[in-house]
Amino acid sequence: MGLTVRPVDVNYVAQTWPLVKSFLEPALHSLESSGDDECYNIDQVQSFISSGSWLLLVFIDESGIIHGAATISFINYPKQRVAFITLLGGRLVVNTNTIDQIKDVCRMYGATYLQAYATGAKVRLWGKYGMKPNATVMSMQL
Repeated sequence: MGLTVRPVDVNYVAQTWPLVKSFLEPALHSLESSGDDECYNIDQVQSFISSGSWLLLVFIDESGIIHGAATISFINYPKQRVAFITLLGGRLVVNTNTIDQIKDVCRMYGATYLQAYATGAKVRLWGKYGMKPNATVMSMQL
């Protein structure tokens, strides 16, 4: 099954949200071990996407059925525009083809660099597609 990665225009987020929420919720819960689940919840994710602060991507098959979703935030630094994968969920949606498509979409939005949070198995998964760990995020509640 070949999947196509498509960005969802902000004008169509309301129609698309019910179709992707079930993919993004488990991805959000996977952040629990890192403490990032305390930064935002699924309703706030919807708000970030609806406001245009985050980009929503969908993974669709030839029949138009959605098999997964991802959210991207963009961070501008003096030397890079970083596309940061904030959430990614779905079953068997990450492969060489979809990663290349994600990179193309991010370039389309001006990104020069791609980043994502990852722990454990996700570090190994992303490593298969050329991503390398570049920092360990440390945190504590204040």
